[in-house]
Amino acid sequence: MSNAIDLYYWPTPNGWKISIALEEMGLPYNLHLVDIGAGAQFEPDFLKIAPNNRMPAIVDPDGPDGAPIAMFESGAILQYLARKTGQFYGSNAREQVAVEQWLMWQMGGVGPMAGQAHHFLKYAPAMDPPNDLPYAKDRYRNEVSRLYRVLDTQLADNEFVAGDFYSIADMAIWPWASLWEGQQQDLSDKPNLKRWLDQLAARDGVAKGRAVAADMRSNLQDNKKAQELLFKQKG
Repeated sequence: MSNAIDLYYWPTPNGWKISIALEEMGLPYNLHLVDIGAGAQFEPDFLKIAPNNRMPAIVDPDGPDGAPIAMFESGAILQYLARKTGQFYGSNAREQVAVEQWLMWQMGGVGPMAGQAHHFLKYAPAMDPPNDLPYAKDRYRNEVSRLYRVLDTQLADNEFVAGDFYSIADMAIWPWASLWEGQQQDLSDKPNLKRWLDQLAARDGVAKGRAVAADMRSNLQDNKKAQELLFKQKG
């Protein structure tokens, strides 16, 4: 598809943010798999698009003023796509502020903290040698719990994260929050979060975005080569 967006992707929570957004917005895209367990994120051609050697990234051939544009950082990509399409960014300035603050909350809080929880609870103990660190496990498990209490409180009075409208903030948070079991969380005291997780999971765009290359998702606990690439890389 000549005018389709090129999506550089691997089936992780950060990758799902963009595949979900593209599906929800009805934007055509060409899928380029970036196998992070095999080191594809370090290939020179990819680094020209994403110099931080992280996916997702996009190239939009129909960027600002009709010229192509390459982008990395999932939060920035979500904002760009929402502006491009005029969708899922609120209908006025106050709603846009609400979307942006919850999007930043995900980028600065839920994503990094849940990622660390996954690392220390699941992956570090399976490394060679094992790194089973009770303090780190407790710290990140507890911080994710605190963040999910904040989210549950917000969702007690709002159907969606930023208010009564579905937005890119929901698309950013859902992929990480949907993995709550792997983060050793308890939703029995978070009924609003549970309601929201189920509500979004039932959306066609979310289901389709989550399913992109799902068969490529591997268990890092058993992949020593991927552990070396992802967890022991030096700057």
